[in-house]
Amino acid sequence: MQSRTLILDCKNKIGKEVKICGWVHTRRDHGKILFLDVLDRSGIIQVVVSPDSVHLEGVKVHLRGEELQVQRYLEGGLHAIHPQDVVCITGRVNKRPENLINKNIPTGEIEISAKEIEVLSKAQELPFDMGGKDLDLQLPTLLDYRSLTLRHPKVKAIFKIQESLLEGFRKAAKDLGCTEIIVPTIVAGATEGGAEVFRIDYFEHKAYLSQSPQLYKQMLVPVYERVFTIAKAYRAEPSVTTRHLTESTQMDVEIGFVEFEELLDILENAAIKMLKIAEEECKEILSEFGVEKTAFGSPRSAGGAGKIPRLTLREAQDILLKEFGRDNRKEKDLTPQDEADLCKWAKKSHGSDFVTVTHFPTNAKPFYTMPDPKNPEYSLSYDLLFRGVEIMSGSQRINDYQQLVDSIKSRGMDPKSFEMYLQAFKFGMPPEGGFSFGLERITMHVLNLANVREASLFPRDMERVDTRLR
Repeated sequence: MQSRTLILDCKNKIGKEVKICGWVHTRRDHGKILFLDVLDRSGIIQVVVSPDSVHLEGVKVHLRGEELQVQRYLEGGLHAIHPQDVVCITGRVNKRPENLINKNIPTGEIEISAKEIEVLSKAQELPFDMGGKDLDLQLPTLLDYRSLTLRHPKVKAIFKIQESLLEGFRKAAKDLGCTEIIVPTIVAGATEGGAEVFRIDYFEHKAYLSQSPQLYKQMLVPVYERVFTIAKAYRAEPSVTTRHLTESTQMDVEIGFVEFEELLDILENAAIKMLKIAEEECKEILSEFGVEKTAFGSPRSAGGAGKIPRLTLREAQDILLKEFGRDNRKEKDLTPQDEADLCKWAKKSHGSDFVTVTHFPTNAKPFYTMPDPKNPEYSLSYDLLFRGVEIMSGSQRINDYQQLVDSIKSRGMDPKSFEMYLQAFKFGMPPEGGFSFGLERITMHVLNLANVREASLFPRDMERVDTRLR
């Protein structure tokens, strides 16, 4: 039996007979000649099918352990081959004519002249056209047929970018000397207080879905000193926007023996390294999406990091008033429009797609956030904005046990609900801090997608858990 050749490897087998297996992406009929675009995990290739030279195998069906031979596929002839059929095709690899080379794909200089086609699984008629370069569907339809729309080359390319962002984050965290940890998602109390938590029945008790891996990664600082995790986070936010999900993926770092300015350097360098790795690995995908290269600003250090502009919240609000005529100086946070405008300012004034905003009001941040000793009304906190949206937040943390207890009480919470967490601070916690990136948001803005749901494989929001909630 002939072994399978991956489509991309056919480039090295010109003039030889190969067997490829994959999915029919598109079919194009030209008289008696049929052209199939077939794809597998490695790539896509054109297959030329002439009815006089092709044998169509029968479809084999497994039913209750018995193999049944159903009516021969040949009855439908070549007209019965449809997009998304799973096929194995045996044929000869040939060079394509010079004038028919497709420079947009790695296999564009070759094609396969089919000798035999075996249909392994027959696809039903598609509910929409999957053959175009773009999948022109409304978002609800895109998500209602998610297991199908993810097969489209441009849609699945989104998650190759996401994979490279994950790889870049891991590389950046490892370069910092961090140990990867896995944290729970079922927790005993609300991580950050407030009502935006999902309560679950836990036997005869109540428990919650974690809002953040924050408390666990802090508890691991006295163990490993520097840690990182990639974890799910759940927020019961009663909103339907283009930038919020009820289940998201967080990429978190927590570092011991660190102070505020050093934290800013670390988080910015991590963001730059992550984006540079993704851009290097996925040049073709970014080009296909028409995405400009990320602007990292002028060099900050010999290590090659970009100079990301840094502003306190007050400074940012002054810029918004001066440059955009909008007075938000009494607000405790940035609005979505503020974030978009600050990124426009950073790009114009500093050549940077990023801007770091620091010193948000202490009472607007979680209880573990360190107040600025120089002005406790404001905190040693920060957001990293990228192309118009916040993609990362973090802070220097309170590391003193009694100060942390007092902060918990000041928010109307009971320290007893944080007993295990506080235990870590009773027995020696160094100065520490960290940050958290939102994976879906970064993916969305790297590719300039319109909605964060496009950057989630199977998004959850107020209206959907796989299927739409009725």
